[in-house]
Amino acid sequence: MEWYRTSTRDVLKELSADPEAGLSASAVETRLSEYGRNELKEEKKKPFIKKLAEQFLDPMIIILLLAAIISGVVGEAVDSVIILAIVIVNALLSIFQEGKAEEAIAALKKMSSPTVKVVRDGRISEIQSTELVPGDLVILETGDIVPADMRLIESSNLKIDESSLTGESVAVEKDAAVTMDEEVGIGDRVNYAYSASIVNYGRGKGVVTETGLNTEIGKIATTLSTMEEEETPLQRKLAGLSKTLGILVLAVCAVVFVVGKIYGRETLQMFLTSVSLAVAAIPEGLPAIVTIVLSMGMGNMARHNAIVKRLLAVETLGTTTYICSDKTGTLTQNEMTVTRVYVDGKVLEVSGSGYAPTGEITGGGETVAPESMPGLDALTAVASLVNDADLSESGGNYSIVGDPTEGALITLAGKHGIHEEEIEAAYPRLEEIPFDSDRKMMSTFHENYFDGKISSFTKGAPDVILKRCSHIYKDGEIIELTDAMRQEVLDQNTAFAKQALRVLGFAFRNFDAMPSDISTDAIEQDMVFVGLVGMIDPARPEVKDAIKECRTAGIVPVMITGDYLETAKAIAEELGILREGDHAMMGEELNGKSPEEIREIVKTTRVFARVSPQNKVQIVTALKENGEIAAMTGDGVNDAPAIKKADIGIAMGITGTDVAKNTADVILTDDNFATIVQAVEEGRIIYANIKKFVTFLLSCNIGEVLVVFLAIILNLPTPFLPIQLLWLNLVTDSFPALALGVEKGEEETMLEPPRDPQEPILDRKVTITLIIQSIAITAATLGVYYYALKTHGDTGAGLVYSRTMAFTTLIFCELFRSFSSRSIDDTLWKIGFFSNKRLVQAVLLSLALVLVVLYVPFLENLFHLVDLNVKDWAIVLISSLIPLVIGEIQKFIRFNQSHPQDTQE
Repeated sequence: MEWYRTSTRDVLKELSADPEAGLSASAVETRLSEYGRNELKEEKKKPFIKKLAEQFLDPMIIILLLAAIISGVVGEAVDSVIILAIVIVNALLSIFQEGKAEEAIAALKKMSSPTVKVVRDGRISEIQSTELVPGDLVILETGDIVPADMRLIESSNLKIDESSLTGESVAVEKDAAVTMDEEVGIGDRVNYAYSASIVNYGRGKGVVTETGLNTEIGKIATTLSTMEEEETPLQRKLAGLSKTLGILVLAVCAVVFVVGKIYGRETLQMFLTSVSLAVAAIPEGLPAIVTIVLSMGMGNMARHNAIVKRLLAVETLGTTTYICSDKTGTLTQNEMTVTRVYVDGKVLEVSGSGYAPTGEITGGGETVAPESMPGLDALTAVASLVNDADLSESGGNYSIVGDPTEGALITLAGKHGIHEEEIEAAYPRLEEIPFDSDRKMMSTFHENYFDGKISSFTKGAPDVILKRCSHIYKDGEIIELTDAMRQEVLDQNTAFAKQALRVLGFAFRNFDAMPSDISTDAIEQDMVFVGLVGMIDPARPEVKDAIKECRTAGIVPVMITGDYLETAKAIAEELGILREGDHAMMGEELNGKSPEEIREIVKTTRVFARVSPQNKVQIVTALKENGEIAAMTGDGVNDAPAIKKADIGIAMGITGTDVAKNTADVILTDDNFATIVQAVEEGRIIYANIKKFVTFLLSCNIGEVLVVFLAIILNLPTPFLPIQLLWLNLVTDSFPALALGVEKGEEETMLEPPRDPQEPILDRKVTITLIIQSIAITAATLGVYYYALKTHGDTGAGLVYSRTMAFTTLIFCELFRSFSSRSIDDTLWKIGFFSNKRLVQAVLLSLALVLVVLYVPFLENLFHLVDLNVKDWAIVLISSLIPLVIGEIQKFIRFNQSHPQDTQE
């Protein structure tokens, strides 16, 4: 039932509630059993054992486990233990890094009001909010958290902050007397109060209509709990790579086993060879390296004010094609700021932002000094006195206690040299007529501002104020307000409104003595109009450049806000989000639209205003169905479902609710859109680096497989033992791969469009590089091995020596080649041989580890290796340079083909 569209009488009748006595104890007991407690239920957490089991379903992990089992069966205990240790550590890391979703429901639960005042059996009592039932009469006062959804039946100057639910920064004025005929959005239901919103001002009474999971916040909790975590692009690509490698391993092992049996080799020997191939084919260090590189990326982002909670989200950021951003606090500063003043028939501009009283008021390019313009002096005095907010300063940072609009007025007065404490002390408040949503005005009384008179100062809606004015204060004199002057003021009010400014009007009235009747009808008539003030939550200065960078990088920015359409459009146009040909629309226009229609709408619409939580999910869903990678930012409970639905959920760290933070993948500690763009750039760099070290590792592993495979086909002894390949893959390869993972970003990182999310890690260019490098490594290693077998023999000590030469050659091939792997396109001449210092250190460390297993007697025996003579070391080193040289030649040829004009100049 749409309670906000129902009269208070019908609501009370429908719920069988007495507007004076409330519910009886027996009725409460019956309804409690019928509707349940007013609380949000937590989803059952997935057991640790189940989470652990899920980690072992990856094909790559399954193959590693089989290799470990086979190694153990055939007596290779060291291999078996090392492989199992790697698998377990990776599984535990994944569980530790992820699994935050269930915290969102717990945070929602904490937002519920612990106690509440209700009317039951004719008496006011305080109860636990969990005991509320539909039909209960609840009393709301300033500072209360609304405990359930309710239809208001009484209201007095009631203002409720619904920003966590609607995203609108200004508290909503509530009016119980209003009954709506048409469907409106959550933010426009002025006769209704929502669970978890906060009473900012006034008082009211409401009848509970929905509790628990049936409340608006409960529906959000249900949506969150039913949404499933989706795989990131990197997860899907690595899973696909794992399957490919798995098929490759099985096929090669089968062929090798058959060929070995044809050559008459023993079954046990072929099992060992199969284990060697499995170890050679699978880059055991890849999961660990991906985890470490992503963790480093998390550290980099944290230093730039973006905390990444889910490890794989680091890479996903780099694929982002749409950024759906909230307006307030993310694109804007979340601080109301006066930017225009109309006084004495002139429009003045106000510089500065936020609540710091630093800035200038200028007219015609010149600063307006205090006492140089009487109208401005009077306006800033009135604005400061008819005001309940307080400006506070701590360590140079200014903040407001009270309404942001009133805070902006105090800041304006401060910029004109009027200090809050001084003016309040000089002209203390004698009496007041509080703000009322019906008359849209507030008045206060002060003495001696105008030559010993008692003055009433009034602020409010400009059109309402103007109707009650008969005179105007101009150039220091009170003169009659003519129709032409009145029209001029109205025109200026319209002009300010079109600029999406929130406009307030100011007036005063003088009395010889304090009036006995201070009613609005007696006081707020025949006033003297002073001027207008236009304010806005200004855009962050750095966001405009960030939006430009988005456009250059092929990322589409979209504003999704709970604010009004005109305000949203003005900010979006200023920032460059809304351009010619783009559309803006109200969220309610999505209601009733089919998924197909919404998918078309999101292709051209860049601003969505007055949106509901469901609208946000609809928008994100449509973008994803269009094949886009959508990032969604937000700070409120209302944003949580869309944050969770998005490919990348981003929450505000300063203004964000616990629900939004717990649901998100990324938390911005500075609530700044520009930080998102920096995070996207970091994500692109990380993905490019993952691509580099995956290519490096796979070329090494494929080279190893080809060496073993061709040796068997050629009926040569197996060139490597499993433990040798394990040492090579886990230790020697891993350090250079890690160093490649921190390669600095290339200049073109944010000048290219987002990559296709379906694009495999091994695209055409990478695959060609992979094939060429694998063949080069194979040729160099197999050539040295064949030479060694012919020179030193293929049995006994000769075979051990030959394997040592092959092992050493393979390692040096891979270490030298790591320098070429720093870029798919750019040669070492361009990027610099030693510009990646970490790679140099990694290669030196790996070389040291090679020498350790070659020359430390205990390890030399464990790895079945021997010392090499000087001549063979020369052969190894020269042969090892082949993949590096071929890789650089390949890049040089590719560059000439794609840039023929450069070679002709």
